[in-house]
Amino acid sequence: MNVSSPNVTVVIEYRDSFTKAVTKNVIVVVLGISINYINANLIQTFSKNQIFYLNPRYILFFHMVVNDMIQVTLTVILFIVSYTLYKINVSICAAFILIALFTTENTPLNLACMAVECYIAICLPLHHVQICTVKRTLMLIGLIWMTSMLSVLPDLFITLATEPLDFFDSRVFCLRETAFRNPHIIKKRDITYVVYLVIVWFVIFYTYFNILFTAKTASNNAKKARNTILLHGFQVLLCMATYADPLLKNALIQWFPKNFSDSLFACYIIIQILPRSISPIIYGIRDTTFRKYLKRNLLCKVSSQ
Repeated sequence: MNVSSPNVTVVIEYRDSFTKAVTKNVIVVVLGISINYINANLIQTFSKNQIFYLNPRYILFFHMVVNDMIQVTLTVILFIVSYTLYKINVSICAAFILIALFTTENTPLNLACMAVECYIAICLPLHHVQICTVKRTLMLIGLIWMTSMLSVLPDLFITLATEPLDFFDSRVFCLRETAFRNPHIIKKRDITYVVYLVIVWFVIFYTYFNILFTAKTASNNAKKARNTILLHGFQVLLCMATYADPLLKNALIQWFPKNFSDSLFACYIIIQILPRSISPIIYGIRDTTFRKYLKRNLLCKVSSQ
């Protein structure tokens, strides 16, 4: 949850009651466990069936599910820590924040890559095998991580260069703005988010409309691909809300200062949790091939008990 220093002051002033705090933490933990349990079954299904190892679409999906599990786990831990320990060591906080940022920024990039793969499969079917190879897919995943690291790691380098050593031994309410508080980092973040927003949405719109035109005269597979891209677009929209997160929270603190902790909770559920619950729907339920193997995996589990 990205909040500026004045917002932290408001959180301290209007802290939740014990009952409300317990309720929020229970909701977050239940949602986190549920999403990770479903995703763990998807990962197990992928791992047990080699048919998915040679398909770039499922490799990208597998990467996104693992990435989402890491992201959900870290954000749930940070959410609980914000209520229990409240303040933690800056170095530990920075490590959590960095990994959470890597995985958060990976998701829209991964979705954009999946949209491109879908576009090539429908609009350029004769070239799909040559373009979308396993080796290139793995290189693409490496490029996704490299892009996220180039976006996030400067925060760490700027902080190491500008903060005194005793700052890293201090304790803070763990947020991006408290661990990486240099004002230049905020400006860099805003510019990076705008660039991400433009590139990813361009890819989504370009692939969707090309598949849409193809679907008018093509098979049911093209129409299904069009619907998949549309779901990707909705998922990206939720993920992209991360980029509007600072502006949204600054507006909420002005409008509802006494209910700011509730606003933070709603933002957390909508921006961090909800997008990660859509992936199982797109591939775990809608995809015919994956659904068949997922059912087989679940039936084997039930029969073995």
